[in-house]
Amino acid sequence: MAIKIVLVEDEQFLLEMYKMKFTADGYEVYTASNGVEALKVIAESKPDIVLLDLVMPKMDGYETLKHLRADAATAKLKVYLLSNLGQTGEIDRGVKEGANGYFVKSSMTPSQLSAEVKKVLGQ
Repeated sequence: MAIKIVLVEDEQFLLEMYKMKFTADGYEVYTASNGVEALKVIAESKPDIVLLDLVMPKMDGYETLKHLRADAATAKLKVYLLSNLGQTGEIDRGVKEGANGYFVKSSMTPSQLSAEVKKVLGQ
């Protein structure tokens, strides 16, 4: 059974690059481009892990994370933030609010991100 991953990213180019890499690596991939859409996709797909961008329209990553942690069905879901290098304070805030960790988008290729996800999933 394939591992399910939800990618939440408002930059379409990045979303497609990540999706292609994770699909090629055997993951069952679901996508969303904002927090509102992400909550719906997560509820329907019941993923093993979520990669969550912080800065998005409609509902940002912090608000999305709060909703996930407040819901018993998703409270223990692995959620990793996707951030840019200059957002150190934002990353710290996200981890304090319940994220399992973070990945810096600007310093990782899709292949490196996939390798890191495998590590956190214990593969």
